[in-house]
Amino acid sequence: MYKKIGIIREGKKPEDRRTPLTPKQCHEAMLAGTDIAVQRSDVRAYTDTEYVAQDVRLTNDLTDRDLILGVKEVPLDMLIAEKAYLFFSHTIKEQPHNAKLLRTVLDRHITLIDYEMLTDTSGNRVLAFGKWAGVVGAYNAMRAWQATMGGKALKPASQCHDRTEMDRELAAFSLPQELRIVLTGTGRVGHGAMETLDGAGFTKVEPDAFLNGDHTGPVYTALDSEDLYRRDDGNPFDRSAFHKDPAGHHSVFLPYARKAHIYIACHFWDARAPKILTASDLRDKDLLLRAVADISCDIGGPIDSTLRASTIDAPLYGYEISTGKECLVGTPGSITVMAVDNLPCELPRDSSKSFGRDLLERVLPNLTGIDAEGMIQRATIATGGKLTERYAYLAEYAARG
Repeated sequence: MYKKIGIIREGKKPEDRRTPLTPKQCHEAMLAGTDIAVQRSDVRAYTDTEYVAQDVRLTNDLTDRDLILGVKEVPLDMLIAEKAYLFFSHTIKEQPHNAKLLRTVLDRHITLIDYEMLTDTSGNRVLAFGKWAGVVGAYNAMRAWQATMGGKALKPASQCHDRTEMDRELAAFSLPQELRIVLTGTGRVGHGAMETLDGAGFTKVEPDAFLNGDHTGPVYTALDSEDLYRRDDGNPFDRSAFHKDPAGHHSVFLPYARKAHIYIACHFWDARAPKILTASDLRDKDLLLRAVADISCDIGGPIDSTLRASTIDAPLYGYEISTGKECLVGTPGSITVMAVDNLPCELPRDSSKSFGRDLLERVLPNLTGIDAEGMIQRATIATGGKLTERYAYLAEYAARG
């Protein structure tokens, strides 16, 4: 399908330092016969010099490319008419801020393929940065704990060269022996968070043991939907029924908030589902919770202390329990909130390497050869100035752009 591929310089603000393919991965693709050129960038975590060292051609002009790869949404002034693009467009849920992007794609007869919609024949996504949100989010949870309790601050992950340096920082941190963490979500994000906690010296325990057991060191537990919710009618929890329609359930999270010092939220939340941690829960007289690391970051969603998204440069804010309003970190009667919504950007080299490996092995053959299983077709939102049949529902949304 596509023989000449370009990697664009990320243009969205704030700056994103990730890349779809690392220098070595580009070289590997080139050895397999793919023509790759990389747009020069002084922001990318992998430097231009590193690409040159792998014999990758650098350029400022991508007009000779058939397919252009990015990570985040491409600014409108960087979109070249009648080209094909692959990036996270954030349009499939009709996100208001990207209606103009989709309108421009259609007006310029651009073929838009979205990473988020690349799936195997079973419908499972093949590309995601989710694991790295968990890896960094759990590290930031420890930073939130330090900011709450005092002591020497951990170095921000964004200032570490890579995960190895971040892990060294955490290894040097003296874990309080009584520290207890509850985590929700056991998918990619949750497993990334658990990797960080395991490496830091935490012991994983079952939910019942977390609530009722005696612990001699730092521990955490991970809650899935069957641990977190109960049916309103008192009947046994049915996982498949819950995921089909979560209405008619209620959260049973409060007992964990009475036992945990830190809550790390890694779950996917359906807007029809009940809240997990309400403002009323946060005022509970037996609440032990002192910090919430909301990796999922659903504003107005299941965790009432998540008032807004925070940023890599300013990741923490306080939530005043009595008023439900934002306050300074460390204010008496408050908990500390971490709600950065672009966590993989803090370890751009590692997250790019992991993402690029999957792209190289699971997607690129379908882009450069025969799309036998329809992976690329399923992920193509628009082509030739029209929405594809699968995404025709976006017509009114695009018209608003």
